Amino acid sequence: MRKILTLLFICICQPVFANNLNDSTKLFDWAESNYPQYFSPAKQPTTPISGLLARYYPDTQNYLATSHDYDVYAYSSSTGGLLSLGKMSNYVTVSEQAYINGQIYTVNESQPWVEAMLIREGKIIAIGDNQVIQVQVSDNTETIDLDNAMVLPGLHDVHLHPLEAGSKSFQFTLDTEETNPNNYIFDIETALVQNPDSTWLLGWGFELHTLLDGVDREPIKILDELSSTRPIAIMEQTSHAMWVNSKALAVANIDVNSPNPVGGVIMKGEDGQPNGLLIDNAGNLIVDLIVASIPDSEQNDYEGLINVALPTLAENGITSVCDARTYWKRNHHLTWQRVENENKLTVRANLGLWLYPTEDDATQIAKLKSLYANDPRRLLKINQIKLYADGVVLNTTAAMQTDYLINLLDIEPNNGVNYVSQNRIAKYIAELEPTGFDFHIHTIGNRGVNEALNAIEQSGSAKGRHRLTHVEYVNPADYVRFKQLNATADAQVAGNFAQPSHWHESDSLIGAELNQAVIPIKSLLEAGARVVLSSDWDVSDVNPFIGIQNAVTRDPQAISLSEAIKAYTINAAYVMRQEHLVGSLEVGKEADFIIIDRNIFNIPQNQINQTQVLETYLKGDLVYPK
Repeated sequence: MRKILTLLFICICQPVFANNLNDSTKLFDWAESNYPQYFSPAKQPTTPISGLLARYYPDTQNYLATSHDYDVYAYSSSTGGLLSLGKMSNYVTVSEQAYINGQIYTVNESQPWVEAMLIREGKIIAIGDNQVIQVQVSDNTETIDLDNAMVLPGLHDVHLHPLEAGSKSFQFTLDTEETNPNNYIFDIETALVQNPDSTWLLGWGFELHTLLDGVDREPIKILDELSSTRPIAIMEQTSHAMWVNSKALAVANIDVNSPNPVGGVIMKGEDGQPNGLLIDNAGNLIVDLIVASIPDSEQNDYEGLINVALPTLAENGITSVCDARTYWKRNHHLTWQRVENENKLTVRANLGLWLYPTEDDATQIAKLKSLYANDPRRLLKINQIKLYADGVVLNTTAAMQTDYLINLLDIEPNNGVNYVSQNRIAKYIAELEPTGFDFHIHTIGNRGVNEALNAIEQSGSAKGRHRLTHVEYVNPADYVRFKQLNATADAQVAGNFAQPSHWHESDSLIGAELNQAVIPIKSLLEAGARVVLSSDWDVSDVNPFIGIQNAVTRDPQAISLSEAIKAYTINAAYVMRQEHLVGSLEVGKEADFIIIDRNIFNIPQNQINQTQVLETYLKGDLVYPK
């Protein structure tokens, strides 16, 4: 049967319809009813016909991109028949590119390597060797000679913090490698002078044990000597602690009698007074106060996203991301929505709404449900929940199955903290998974991992695509449970701490035995788990080729190069519920891909991190030129 697309084209058909069709929407109702297969969403309209269609049926958008060879008809109410308007190509200019002579790694196991691909209106319509593609090109096809360059699917980073990475809120940065806290003083004094009008002085970058081990006075006294009238707060490099002065504690109403908040600890000195270190969620509460005091903080977030974060992602070949901590109380979601509404978004983005540990559950659940947004036609979706099950080993707040060897925080039991308990995680999953939310759960300690898996087992369903992120310490008995529960293991190995040479740096906290297999991605894969790799930028470097190199060189927990690439592409696409659209280069999928300067399969593994991205494409559009 001949393919047809029934449309009303006013400027041509006016004589037919002028007297008989007062409401032109009737034609579209008729066409949609009789030819529903031609009313499917695709790209934004750019032509008179598609513009007219979108005017009456904005939800259908534009089917025209893939139908330029169709015959176009209009319905005549006077005759009850169809009026031929010719070929769609008479009205639509189709964008088509043929990429030839390349080394294209598709991540499609049935066709892993090809030479060429044909892209029409942002979708792959053919892929294979040069001859297969060249016989399908038309006079309007733009041909791009890849000159033997390697092509990969657009890379995913499903755990990063773009707004924080691009933030202009931090007024100074300390050297994270510094071992003498007295050497911080000059930088803090300089920042006080350079920012005389800010209510708070906010910095970033210290290392916790530098303050605990490197000086003979309480951390709070160092800052009090610099200012007793302005609140000072400095975020530790992993974001799991804050260093503050007495003025900051007073503004936050924290004193000797303040209880530890859920998921946090107010550290005390030998005199029982707060010593200026707020661990995990205790520090988060301070940050909320600081952000509220910053004029134009939302504008700062917006500018950081469009001027720093998005260009950095494109430069590194990243076309899909998950914001791993979307603070909805700070309107982070509105910043993302503004960027998309202004057509400045250059990645596909899933936002992970932050689950505030101190909020009332019923109120928070209702709020989270109200923010859910999962329009399949949009680049931006709000369809994930980010929560912390525990903290980090460095602070002795990672939830472990045995006690720490030292009681750094003077708490009992001495086996870490829970931001959100197992039963509470299960409660949120039961309430929010039916809405469509997937859960992104911070789990570093083996108890944290076990409890998160228990919560998924208790309340999750086959529809859920939940994941545990970090997975630094996993009880071997839990390896197989990832596959059994369809839970994804999301690992970050780009940081130096993830390399075997650094594994035993925490032996004094948890013992040498637990440090034999930190971030056990090989063991998890062997147990059938789906593994994805991400950066946790700006804690670690965003460059995915650093992560790939580390993943394949970290014996005894190294994985193959093909598995590492899958972890950054098709596996991560599954986590974002878009494996049908992207994650591999196949006919019918959208053209998210990158061109790089070397074939990473043909070079020494210790040179993979030197790979440069030459070009990055999103839906066939160039978003980063080298």
